[in-house]
Amino acid sequence: MLRMKVVRLCLLTLAVPTISAAQLAPQTARQALIEMFFSPAPGTLQKHLPDAMLAAMKKANLGAASATPDTFGILANQLRSQGQFQTFEAGPLLLSIENPRDNTKFEVVLERDDLQADEDDIEVSFRAYKGGQSQLSGMSPRLIFGMKPENGIWRLNEITVTFKVSLTNPEFLKALSQWKSPTSNMTSPANGSNQTIGHNFNDASTIVAMRTIAHAEATYAATYGHGYTCSLSDLGGIGMDQPTDHHARLIDAGLSVGKKHGYHFALAGCDGTTSSKFVLTAVPAENSAGQVFCTDESAVVRSSSDGASCLSTGTAVK
Repeated sequence: MLRMKVVRLCLLTLAVPTISAAQLAPQTARQALIEMFFSPAPGTLQKHLPDAMLAAMKKANLGAASATPDTFGILANQLRSQGQFQTFEAGPLLLSIENPRDNTKFEVVLERDDLQADEDDIEVSFRAYKGGQSQLSGMSPRLIFGMKPENGIWRLNEITVTFKVSLTNPEFLKALSQWKSPTSNMTSPANGSNQTIGHNFNDASTIVAMRTIAHAEATYAATYGHGYTCSLSDLGGIGMDQPTDHHARLIDAGLSVGKKHGYHFALAGCDGTTSSKFVLTAVPAENSAGQVFCTDESAVVRSSSDGASCLSTGTAVK
């Protein structure tokens, strides 16, 4: 009996290092890539950049206090707020984002993971769908991330970008036939009146900014538990050490001060200390022509020539 106990104790002792080694298995290059771009935690981008690049960024005053390293963390939070967000450490997909509300889906597809010695080339492509229909129209962008270990951590060593367009793809030809130039809806100035060239581009950028702020509001309310905020600066705070309810790091510096793309952005309509509502408006800056845009907690962006009735009578934009 004593001999059996000794044997069991020896086997258990031998098993402990094996279990510990499994628990402390090193991060794969694929896991490092996911953490680098899609982790909401601050600092994950810098963690997987080469030391030489970090030193160059520091010398150029682009260190941890700048806006650039936090951009992907903000993006990850925004993506999570938009729908069902999943990353995959195995299998044919790297990332999947599905939004049942507008019936859209976006996927990052793993084309190859070529691990050789101390280098790993990870190639990805992209798929986008709306209502089950492909939205890339025959265009096939691809990225190859060259990963190499440095000081025990997988670092992004190089990026290769390719973009293939099939000039005979039916989806591409259909999209091309339906496309209109941004200036096609413009009329020639009459009676000496001024007209801003590129106005449609500013409108499109403003619509994207409106949606960014609306999604930031949803993330803010879910994170801090006291509803929406009517302060754009509360949603900003790029460069702060840690996000707080007064510096949530959810939008960039331009939006946090309310001026971008030739528009003034403003939040209003918050109802008390635990706000369940907000109204966001964007009006053209001084001496600029353009529509007024608005949205609220529904995140539906509307446009109108009259700011006062934008939410009630404005046209929903796509």
